[in-house]
Amino acid sequence: MFSGIVEEAAIITNLKKDGGNLHLTLECSFVDELKIDQSIAHNGVCLTVVEKTEKTYTVTAIQETLDKSNLGHLNVGDKVNLERSMIMNGRLDGHIVQGHVDQTAKCIEIKEADGSWYFTFQYDINKEKAAEGYMTVEKGSVTVNGCSLTVVNSKDDRFSVAIIPYTYEFTNFHQFKVGSVINLEFDILGKYISRIMGLRS
Repeated sequence: MFSGIVEEAAIITNLKKDGGNLHLTLECSFVDELKIDQSIAHNGVCLTVVEKTEKTYTVTAIQETLDKSNLGHLNVGDKVNLERSMIMNGRLDGHIVQGHVDQTAKCIEIKEADGSWYFTFQYDINKEKAAEGYMTVEKGSVTVNGCSLTVVNSKDDRFSVAIIPYTYEFTNFHQFKVGSVINLEFDILGKYISRIMGLRS
């Protein structure tokens, strides 16, 4: 389980295809604290450390993960948002994030607003899934590339988020362009509530 508070934007140093799998090797500041089998969210995707060196570690994404996320779009040199799993006696600064990406979305607009930024994302809407909570609501929580954010201007197939300078610089948001593909995880509490309501009706 994660909170959506990104620890670091790590750099990809190597990508290796192996059948339907993709091995991603990254360099980050806390490699010496990692261990094999540890779970880390990469752009919001929970992956397991399978190998490490003094400066890098490697995780593997299977084909299903590549199909549902933006990990297959990454290149060597790209930055990836990282978060280690929550410590259960700590504060939940973001919201409950599972590390299970629901689908991707595209950045369709970036607006600067006197030192901050508004990013608008559009995603394919599925009415049956939306009825089960796979949607956004105004002022609700959403996870974008592993970042816990508050939704503004929620529409059926799009939403915006406001990004402060710290988040813009500290995460990979500063690499986003119109057309960039990002990972979405909708709020798990909304999914449960929608599912329960659907079963009652």
